[in-house]
Amino acid sequence: MLKIIILGVVIGIVFYVISTYNRFMTLKNGAEATLGQVKVALKKRLDMLSQLLDTVKSYANFEKETFERVTQLRSEVLGVKSPEEISQIEKQSRDIMGNILLTVENYPELKTSELATDLTQSIKNIEDEISRHRYTYNNIVQEFNTMRDTVPSNIVANVFNFTGLDYLEFGEEIEKRPDLSWKR
Repeated sequence: MLKIIILGVVIGIVFYVISTYNRFMTLKNGAEATLGQVKVALKKRLDMLSQLLDTVKSYANFEKETFERVTQLRSEVLGVKSPEEISQIEKQSRDIMGNILLTVENYPELKTSELATDLTQSIKNIEDEISRHRYTYNNIVQEFNTMRDTVPSNIVANVFNFTGLDYLEFGEEIEKRPDLSWKR
């Protein structure tokens, strides 16, 4: 009888370890997938910024380095691996967006351009998409890290050397959405 109880306990522990391990892996894979979605959304933002930049360039003699920086960020964004690198690209693209919008303010005929208006609306939509993906990613990270830090799942985390995941932080800039409206 004692052997059956011990066997039952061992089987219960094995099932718990397996299910906890699987949950950790599900969360880790979900975090990686969501981080990938953030990278794709950032690339879309940079693509649209490039199009908006082309529109701005047709009206103004825009700085060459801004165009080169957008092109460089577009090529870098899908190759980044960590939340810190993504945060850095997000900050740089936000800065570029501000510079472009400043240039637009100096050219009234550009403010009424249908293409510029459509691109601005699309960039607003991408901003919302980035925000949603960041929120999802950070929720997954919170759940993963909570499981890693609480008993008894932390035992499984230690056995399999699961380290905590980093939150995707964009710094204080994220609190200030860029002004993407054409001021008249």
